[in-house]
Amino acid sequence: MLRVPSSIQANQFQSLNIQRPDGSEMTFVAYRSDVYPERNEVFFEEHAVIVVLEGEKKFNSPTQELHVHKGQILFFQRGCYSMNESIDANYKSLVFFVNEKSLKEFVGQHLNLFENRQTPLPTDPIQSLTSSATFATFIDSLLPYFSAKTPFLNELLRLKSQELLLHLLELDTAHHLRAILWHIYQGQKTDLDYLMSTYFLKPLSMNELSRLSGRSLSAFKRDFEEHFHTSPGHWIRRKRLEHAHFLLRNTDQNVSEVSMEIGYESVSHFIKAYKQQYGNTPKRANLSE
Repeated sequence: MLRVPSSIQANQFQSLNIQRPDGSEMTFVAYRSDVYPERNEVFFEEHAVIVVLEGEKKFNSPTQELHVHKGQILFFQRGCYSMNESIDANYKSLVFFVNEKSLKEFVGQHLNLFENRQTPLPTDPIQSLTSSATFATFIDSLLPYFSAKTPFLNELLRLKSQELLLHLLELDTAHHLRAILWHIYQGQKTDLDYLMSTYFLKPLSMNELSRLSGRSLSAFKRDFEEHFHTSPGHWIRRKRLEHAHFLLRNTDQNVSEVSMEIGYESVSHFIKAYKQQYGNTPKRANLSE
């Protein structure tokens, strides 16, 4: 699974970074113009905005399949997504990353823009917006910064990140993005049943799951055990093996394929875990019925 922005490499992307007041650095925007590899599982570690400059592409979330083209803007909430290969060789995009702290600061500075909060939180994790002439001008104004040498670059990019969010709110006529940003600002927690049913097969660490849930690691473990009456690690192992059991009995996948699908890098480890839970080997389950 590709993790972004931490996996962004200089030989694959052109990127602009912002230095935070605490001295840490975050990727603000990345540009890529070559054809993406075929279907990729991507984990957005931060909330992201993709602006399609040229060409077409397909994106999938757990609940959506989107076919995007030039002029479309997508807001991705932090999480796992599938990206299909570019539909044509002309695909170009800008990918902006906005961390949760920056979003909360933005909402806190512009509370007047969130006064009418009647729109419910949307269930789909990807929000699609359509560009405007004003937004296109903003994008054009940003491109020269990829080669700029000004000593004020960091301050200018911090302003550009604010400008980006204001433009997105202007395009957000359905107020879905406003509802998401207000939800983030309020620090509201994600439902654990929904979170785990969506992500239990994904190769995510406990830290990544806790961030997706809107909790600290300790709060995530505490709330998880109160809700499921077991630890996250034990619950995930059991659910993955239950899924493996279903696949072995109801599909033509062999033991090795099932092992890989549920996240076991070692087939022997999978066989051992399966036997501990079901009392026999996965091969016997595969042969039965």
